[in-house]
Amino acid sequence: MKKLFAIFSFSILIISCGKENEKSIDDLIEDGNLPEIRARKSKLSKEQSTLTANITKLDEAINELDKNKNLNLVTIQKLSDTIFNHYAEVQGDVATNENIIIYPEYSGLLKKVYIKEGDKVKKGQLLAKIDDGGLASQVAQSQAQATLAKTTYERQKRLWDQNIGSEIQYLQVKTNFEATQKAAEQLQSQLSKTTITAPFSGVIDEVISNQGEVVSPGQSQLFRLINLSNMYVEAAVPENYLTKIKNGTSVFISINSINKKYEGKVTDVGSNINPNNRTFRVRISIPNPEKLIRPNQIATILLNDYTAENAVVIPENTIQTNALGESLVYTLNKKTDSTGIAQKNVIETGYSYNDNIEVKKGLQKDALLIIEGSKSLRDGQEVKLANNSK
Repeated sequence: MKKLFAIFSFSILIISCGKENEKSIDDLIEDGNLPEIRARKSKLSKEQSTLTANITKLDEAINELDKNKNLNLVTIQKLSDTIFNHYAEVQGDVATNENIIIYPEYSGLLKKVYIKEGDKVKKGQLLAKIDDGGLASQVAQSQAQATLAKTTYERQKRLWDQNIGSEIQYLQVKTNFEATQKAAEQLQSQLSKTTITAPFSGVIDEVISNQGEVVSPGQSQLFRLINLSNMYVEAAVPENYLTKIKNGTSVFISINSINKKYEGKVTDVGSNINPNNRTFRVRISIPNPEKLIRPNQIATILLNDYTAENAVVIPENTIQTNALGESLVYTLNKKTDSTGIAQKNVIETGYSYNDNIEVKKGLQKDALLIIEGSKSLRDGQEVKLANNSK
């Protein structure tokens, strides 16, 4: 190493001494002497070649003498015991009971529409009015007749209570009163059907019939009303989960379309096993505070079917398989802060979930697992730690 340093120092010394009596490059260019400029360029090129050759020799010596230079780089992770949960995934559909199409109960011209799409409405709020075609006048006339019949009946009853008048007169007046009263109530009921009100609180998702259209009961769709507060997911779950799911069980719901995960509770468990696919129906209520969940979205139900405490969990992609079909990983036995010896470990694995896998046997909870750089290692090989290793 001293010889290499002496060679390099001597080269620098020769170059430095030669430069003391030389003109500077700027002065040489300013003089404009072309032969001198060309001579200087030739000289510098030779010096450059000498320096390049010396640097190459030094690099070769460094590569030969630095034992850590050719070691495989690896990254490690210190293992620790943790809680490992495994989830089975079942697909379901998002729905709500409060998602309806409102139909009219009376035929006529849609006289007035009081709402538009996107409006929030409360239960009982007036949404639209159908032209009654003079029914209101009939109701007023019928109510007047019912009032007169009531007065006549009350007077006749007082007389009858005093044993004045015949029984037939009393019964006729009473029957007439009851008939006119019922007729008035029927007409009033018909008139009430000309006003469309919200059956529950929610949002007008769609206005289907426009003001001025003629509508008919059971045929004309008026509005779609949705309440996004009471959402649930319904799914068919394999029958082997019968003992794990009951009313009140907490499960996780993942909705990929909005990249959200929610915790919901089972509100209903079906009592029937479908003989075609051996599943039973479950319904899970889910919160919707941001109103991002919509009916008919696809949801994934995560059912916790296995939990292990104090488990050793490693990334699944660190596992290799040998010719015997055994699963193995490499751990590190440190020699220094930056180097160590790779050790092969044959392991026994359990459940895997989310790219992680539980190790049943073969690893200690405080082992230094080699994460990156393990694919080309052999047992007992010396390796070097990357700077970002833990």
